[in-house]
Amino acid sequence: MRTYYDIQLGEHRVEARELRGEAIVRAGRYFIAKTLLGMGVAGVDPLSPENPLIFSAGPFAGTAFSNANRTSVGCKSPLTGGIKEANGGGTFAYALGQLGICGLTLLGASPDWTVLRLTKDGGAAFHEGAPYVGKGNFEAADLLLERYGKRVAIALCGPVGEYQGLLAGVAFTDKDRRPARLAARGGVGAVMGSKKVKAIVVDMDRPPPFEEPKKVQASIKDYAGKLQADEIIQNTYAPLGTMSMADLQNTVGGLPVRNFSAGQLANISAGETFKMGADYIAPLNTSRGGSQTHACMPGCIIRCSNVYHDANGKEVVSPVEYETLGLLGSNCGISDPDELAALNAIANDLGIDTIETGATLAVLMEAGVGAFGDAAFMRDCLAEIRQGSEQGRRWAQGTARVGAHYRVGRVPVIKRQAISAYDPRVVEATGVAMMATAQGADHTVGNLARLNTFELDNASVIEQSLAQQRKVAATDALGLCVFGQSVTNVNLQFLASALNAAHGTELGEEFFEALGDETLRLEHAFNREAGFTEQDDELPAFFYREPLPPTGRVARFHAGELQGMYERPVPVAAKAQDHG
Repeated sequence: MRTYYDIQLGEHRVEARELRGEAIVRAGRYFIAKTLLGMGVAGVDPLSPENPLIFSAGPFAGTAFSNANRTSVGCKSPLTGGIKEANGGGTFAYALGQLGICGLTLLGASPDWTVLRLTKDGGAAFHEGAPYVGKGNFEAADLLLERYGKRVAIALCGPVGEYQGLLAGVAFTDKDRRPARLAARGGVGAVMGSKKVKAIVVDMDRPPPFEEPKKVQASIKDYAGKLQADEIIQNTYAPLGTMSMADLQNTVGGLPVRNFSAGQLANISAGETFKMGADYIAPLNTSRGGSQTHACMPGCIIRCSNVYHDANGKEVVSPVEYETLGLLGSNCGISDPDELAALNAIANDLGIDTIETGATLAVLMEAGVGAFGDAAFMRDCLAEIRQGSEQGRRWAQGTARVGAHYRVGRVPVIKRQAISAYDPRVVEATGVAMMATAQGADHTVGNLARLNTFELDNASVIEQSLAQQRKVAATDALGLCVFGQSVTNVNLQFLASALNAAHGTELGEEFFEALGDETLRLEHAFNREAGFTEQDDELPAFFYREPLPPTGRVARFHAGELQGMYERPVPVAAKAQDHG
């Protein structure tokens, strides 16, 4: 049994209900899509009190089950106008799980800024939030930790979310208490700000009870062994992390460079040094005392994150991830990782999505407001966004709206959300996922970055994308990190048995594909109710007309080919050939 909280913010009232069995298992993206669709919020103003904000923890939350402590945050997105689930690591789901809480929904809006406090004795209270308003995330987190102690996890609305800037995510404290793990995309932080919830502070306690605790403990140990024996995890994710993707994308020509006008920052074959990937950064960082094997959440043994240090051996930021290297880095013409890390640290303090922010700043450069490669200009822009000046608030509305304001021709968005760091002209299967998904241009819904599609016909690429999207949707519904997919996708019966031992269910391996499929259908149904049409799936025109150097490729997929994708039956043995 687990508890779910419905938080009536207008009355500062908490309503608890009990969930059991499969209702606990069906969490994350599935729960968010089912709940939002059932509440009929597709037509509401996303920044109104009628838009609920959901925090959902997976069925293994609160334990050392590796990479199983991610928190899903969901609502109607104020950035896209469609459904949004953004998930992040850190300690928040871990703490919820230890208190026997599987999630909470923020309903309505508080009359004044508030801090929601959940304690290990079952208490829930509302405390004054005003002392933390207007402060950067790191200062606010320090003050909250000073008041509530170190044995807590925090979900935080940053200063940009306070004024409902659409760049804003929800920040979670990591295991070292940095508020640096973000559910970043879609403006979920702006929704938290619209509700005047500055922070949610949750006690940590001890692992929660399960139906068959000895079997669950054995599963945790067995799963760790499978991850430690996996070649992809041990040779790539553990030693290099997500930044290794930058080396691959620069090599194949799919890296976003100077507002998606090129696909390669440095010509390796011509002897140029590429400084924005793991091959360069990992040895540099470790030589300075930084870490390339940092766990973003308790219990994770993949440890694909990092702590970046400067030339003096001082911590600058954690983490520097591929998407930040791509959008806030090469896409803005930045080629020095030290400059990028400093910008990343500012973004973390503001609690903003580095993908949307980097794409927005590059569009400003495209408009002639600044120059590509000018880190000082970028810092000035972030200072305006922090201050919430008239100009800063305009820029905080994201790439699509900034592009429209400045009448820019090359604006890399789908459904008004910035495209992730995979140019769809080259990384085609990921591009298909970003086009089709109800989530906006989000690569995490079905990344197939290593799949060579150039010799495949369109139908085959779409089939591969759909298969991966189903697997990822199930992963997101279980509170798992996608970087464990090389193990989980081939051990579905093991995972089903672990869930059965934990929650008394009777699931088989067929459950996972069905869970992913149903999640995608629910999300698509929400967007249809919100008014989305075929045209919303189309790439911006420049992807079709501008050949991308150095490959010279243009986009070949159009929205019409993707219609009906989520109505297709699940094949008996659908398999994707890549795990992102």
